[in-house]
Amino acid sequence: MQPDAGDYGLIPDAALVTEGAHIAWLGPMADLSKQYASVGITPLAGRLITPAFIDCHTHIVHGGNRALEFEMRLQGASYEEVARAGGGIVSTVTATRDTSEADLLAAALTRADALIAEGVSTIEIKSGYGLDIETELKMLRTARQIAAHRPVRVSTSFLGAHAVPKGGDADTYIDEVCLPALKAAHAEGLVDMVDGFCEGIAFDVPQITRVFDAAHALGLPVKLHAEQLSNIGGTELAAKYNARSADHVEYATEADARALAAAGTVAVLLPGAFYTLHETQKPPVAAFRAHGVPMALATDWNPGSSPLGSLLLSMNMGCTLFGLTPAEALAGTTRHAAAALGLTDSGTLTAGQRADLAIWNVSSPAELSYGIGINPLHARIFAGQAT
Repeated sequence: MQPDAGDYGLIPDAALVTEGAHIAWLGPMADLSKQYASVGITPLAGRLITPAFIDCHTHIVHGGNRALEFEMRLQGASYEEVARAGGGIVSTVTATRDTSEADLLAAALTRADALIAEGVSTIEIKSGYGLDIETELKMLRTARQIAAHRPVRVSTSFLGAHAVPKGGDADTYIDEVCLPALKAAHAEGLVDMVDGFCEGIAFDVPQITRVFDAAHALGLPVKLHAEQLSNIGGTELAAKYNARSADHVEYATEADARALAAAGTVAVLLPGAFYTLHETQKPPVAAFRAHGVPMALATDWNPGSSPLGSLLLSMNMGCTLFGLTPAEALAGTTRHAAAALGLTDSGTLTAGQRADLAIWNVSSPAELSYGIGINPLHARIFAGQAT
C-alpha cells in the first residue's frame, strides 16, 4: 500500500518479519535474509496480509438509539425535518446525558468489538452528544478508556460544535459551553483533534472559525464535517486551516478539491450516511482524483445518520455508490485513513511501521470490497501480537 507501488503494491509469495511491535522486514520469501533463518515462522497458506484497517470517523460513544427516526425517514421525513422537529442529534444528546459513564463504556466496547472483528486496529471517536461541559468530558473519558480494555488504538476528536442545544443560540453556546469544554478537555489530555459540523442546521463558517482559532491556540489539529447537505464554505475553511480531513463533502466543488489538494487535507467519504439518508448528491470523486486529493473511507458509525458497524461494507458502498476502485477503497481504510488522523506509523506495510496487520481468507485484494456482508478475516495482529 505504498503510494508509489501501483494499485496495491502486492508482493506474491512474500514474507513479513515482526520484531516486537514493529515490522522489521518484508519482501519476496526468496529474498528473506539469513539473519531471520532461526525465527519462528507462521505459514499463512496463500492468504492476504494488509495493513490493519483504520476507521477514521466514528461516533461510537453515545447513549440510546434512533430507530424511531429511521421509521420517520422511511415515511418521507428528511434529515433536516427530523432535526428541526427535535429529533436528530439533539435526541441522542438527551440519551447520552442520562447514561452513566460505565454504561457508555459497555455499549462502546460492544461497538469497538464489531470493528476489531473486521481487522480494525485504530478507531477515531468523537464527542458531540453532550452539548454541555460535563457530558462532553464524560464522552471523551469513555473513549480514552476503550484502549485500556481492548487491543485497539483510539484517536479522540472534540466535537463540541456538533449541534445547538434546543432553544439555544449558536454564538452563546460556543462562548459558554463549546470553548470552555474544549479547554477543560485539553487540560485533562482528552483531545487529539478538534472537529465541527459546518452546515445550515449546525454552525456557519464564522462560528467554526472561532472554534478552529481556539484549537490552534491550544496546539490541536482540526478536521471538519463539511458540505454534507449543502455548500456553505466548510471545505474551503478546512483547507485554510490545513485540516487533517474534510468529511462527507458530497457538495464539494472543483474549487474545493483544488483547495484540499493544496492544503494536503484528506477527503473522508462516508457512504453509510449517504445511504441511510437517501442522498443523491455524490462527492466529487473525479475532481478529487484529478487534483490528487487523498480519499479515505470510514463508517461514520452513529445512532442517527449512519448506524453502520462494518468498515468492509463501507468499502463496498464506496465502490458501488461513489465509484471508487477497490484499490482506492483499500487505500481509504489504510494509508489515507492514517493520514486523516495524522498517524505516520500506520497504514502501510513498511519496515519500521507498527505491526498492525490484517490477515484475510482471500486471494485478491479486490475481494475485500467485493463482498457484501462477508467477513473474510483470518486473524488480526496488533502491535505484533495476535488478538
